[in-house]
Amino acid sequence: MRIIPIAFAFDNNLILPACVCISSLMMNAKEDTFYDIFILHSSNIALRKEELNKLPQYYKNCRIQYRQVDHTFDSAFEIRGITAATYYRLLIPELISEYDKIIYADVDIIFRMDLSYVYNLDLDNNYIAATRELGMNLTEDGKKYISSMKELSLGEYIQAGFIIINTKVLKDEDIILRFKDWSNKKLRFQDQDILNIVCKERILYLSLEYNMTDYSYLFAMRKPEMIKDLFSNEAINFAINHGNIHFNGHKPWKKYSVNFDIWWEYYRKSPFFDEKFYFEFFYKRLNELDQLSLWKRIKILIRYFVYGKREI
Repeated sequence: MRIIPIAFAFDNNLILPACVCISSLMMNAKEDTFYDIFILHSSNIALRKEELNKLPQYYKNCRIQYRQVDHTFDSAFEIRGITAATYYRLLIPELISEYDKIIYADVDIIFRMDLSYVYNLDLDNNYIAATRELGMNLTEDGKKYISSMKELSLGEYIQAGFIIINTKVLKDEDIILRFKDWSNKKLRFQDQDILNIVCKERILYLSLEYNMTDYSYLFAMRKPEMIKDLFSNEAINFAINHGNIHFNGHKPWKKYSVNFDIWWEYYRKSPFFDEKFYFEFFYKRLNELDQLSLWKRIKILIRYFVYGKREI
């Protein structure tokens, strides 16, 4: 049995997405993979655990543990509606001391693969492993932002929604203290900026498929020539068809987004499927569809009849 520790951090507003995220993780787990799941939450709230506690009942190869986070980040900088819970991943080496290495993932991810291979990569002396944030490294706005901060380097900026944390090295070198110091600064991308600044030159870069964000799909599907120096055609195609999908933009349980249909397919097949919620989401959007232009309706029909329903 291969034990893989993985941590998530969220509040009561994200219980449903968290359950769907973890369900997707378990649906794609190999028979000999066991996930030791840690849920980080604020000590200021009473996290609703009823649904989360059902996960090991549905999926036998996992367990759920909870770790409360103290008031360290209560006054940390918040922006774009992203709360202080986003900083909790920075405390993982302190909160989860029983593992020398652990995966952290956001709950707006749908997993489409077993994580045993990526977890067992040799991090050597690197602090973390992560994918590049293509939107930051390749768009004009992203380049401008990176260039505005001397602590960042263009082409090396990582996406913090899926990372492997070398907890042993971070603890041995007291890096958490640096994380905490930087959390007092008003950084546009909060903990993601902190990880890029503090872990600079100590990052192992992962393949594209482990964290397919909206921008990852944009470049992979529409502008592959812009990432051909980073990834082979085979790697790009594999990531498109089998990569973990990170809904870091619009959330599919709230509105249409890139690959929203895949999220809903996993939701339908999860133990948490609710017919009423499913019906209400799509019923409320009938008027939106009625207002589409003829050409957009034709494109929807082409996609449905030519490409068919997505398989998960």
